[in-house]
Amino acid sequence: MKGPTLRRRIAEKLVHSCALAFLFLAQLSPAQQVTVTGHVQPDNASKHTNAAEKSRIVVWLDPLDVNDQPPMRDVSAQRLTLTQKGKMFEPHLLVVQVGSVVDFPNRDPFFHNVFSLFDGKRFDLGLYEAGTTRHVRFDRPGVCYIFCNIHPEMSAVVIVLATPYYAVASGGGAINIPGVPAGRYQLHVWDERSLPETLSQMTREVTLSSTQSTLGTIHIPETDLPLAHKNKYGREYDKPAPSSPGYIPQ
Repeated sequence: MKGPTLRRRIAEKLVHSCALAFLFLAQLSPAQQVTVTGHVQPDNASKHTNAAEKSRIVVWLDPLDVNDQPPMRDVSAQRLTLTQKGKMFEPHLLVVQVGSVVDFPNRDPFFHNVFSLFDGKRFDLGLYEAGTTRHVRFDRPGVCYIFCNIHPEMSAVVIVLATPYYAVASGGGAINIPGVPAGRYQLHVWDERSLPETLSQMTREVTLSSTQSTLGTIHIPETDLPLAHKNKYGREYDKPAPSSPGYIPQ
């Protein structure tokens, strides 16, 4: 075989090998990522459609394709906080990933007893004094409604998710979820002023791509839900006596 012919064939084989390698790497490359946008619109003519209420609406995406399960963020070193101050929880709403630890510091000059009896995480932190902190590891997905066993006016919500693709609506109702791989997802919506069965009916499948990354306007039927709740024993709250650790002179 003559030299030029041999060199030409070697070059052709190299080009062919490079083409195969390129195709192989392309198949291994991650799916194209998009920024998912949308807008939430509470359908309620009452006073509860202000910016504060819209900013308590959460939207998240659960992947439907087995091969596209999201890598969960490492939350082992992350510490989030729900502070008790002025007989309030701050913030009122907290969205965390499964495995997150949340601190509950007491910044009031009196006792608190934080508890939750709902599906996301059942816990009772007991009675603890001013200046101390207790914590909870949220190890399963769900929605936790959190209260104080001494002060019925205190409430908070911790939403625990098994996906990193979520957003809390802005005061204007805007939704923005960056870094979402193209593919099929189950869309979920949560709004504190909507009935659970209503929110369940809003769950739907969406397909996201570089040409379709908007969720459009999500209309959410709201209602004036009763805000009253029982204490951790399932009974009405007692008015604190002057000798109790949770008493505050009026």
